[in-house]
Amino acid sequence: MREVFHQSLEDLQSRLVEIADLVTVSIDKATRAFATSDVALAEEVIADDAKIDELAVALDEQAIEILARQQPVARDLRIVVSALRVSASLERMGDMSEHIAQLARLRFPERAIPKGLKGTFTKMGELDVEISRTLSELLRTQDLRLADTIRNTDDDIDELHASVFEKVLSDNWKGEATATVDATLASRYHERFADHAVAVAKKVVYLATGDWHVEEEDIALAIEQQELEQQDLGHA
Repeated sequence: MREVFHQSLEDLQSRLVEIADLVTVSIDKATRAFATSDVALAEEVIADDAKIDELAVALDEQAIEILARQQPVARDLRIVVSALRVSASLERMGDMSEHIAQLARLRFPERAIPKGLKGTFTKMGELDVEISRTLSELLRTQDLRLADTIRNTDDDIDELHASVFEKVLSDNWKGEATATVDATLASRYHERFADHAVAVAKKVVYLATGDWHVEEEDIALAIEQQELEQQDLGHA
């Protein structure tokens, strides 16, 4: 019976990785569609979001069934509760990708990126794709060093997000009202995408430490513990 239970927990993790991989594909396509005004690519992102939603709902149902039937405790309970929260964050990341794609479709055949901000949004898109790939790997491996990488990448995205607002609020900004709205919305979607990735990373750290509110030194200690355990396995 315990083997079946633990297999169910492993299945939850595998499902999270599957959703995260789809989110990575989604943000990659969305940012490319936004940068190039590729309406066909944008339509793919919008249509494929339903698959992310479907998988998230299925995972939630499985997690709730485990809670009801197995009544897990301690770390097993943390795994199931975290899976529910991670699923919600991944679903929202998919929504952010969809919103970016919708902007590209809305402005087609014109460019959705306002003049003077192409470089900024290109970099934000690259960083969002990078953070999503790192998140998939974090969920796949539970390597806490990747949580630090995600947080650092998010800091870079936050700086770019702030620079967009500085640009559109400056006296030198000559963009029309629609360009201003597009810039602020797109920047917000990119920034929120990364924020949700950070939220997921924090939940993975919670699984390792059992604490929602951890300091940097706590994460460092958890990483050190992981490395020691890996060394022990290597010597076994």
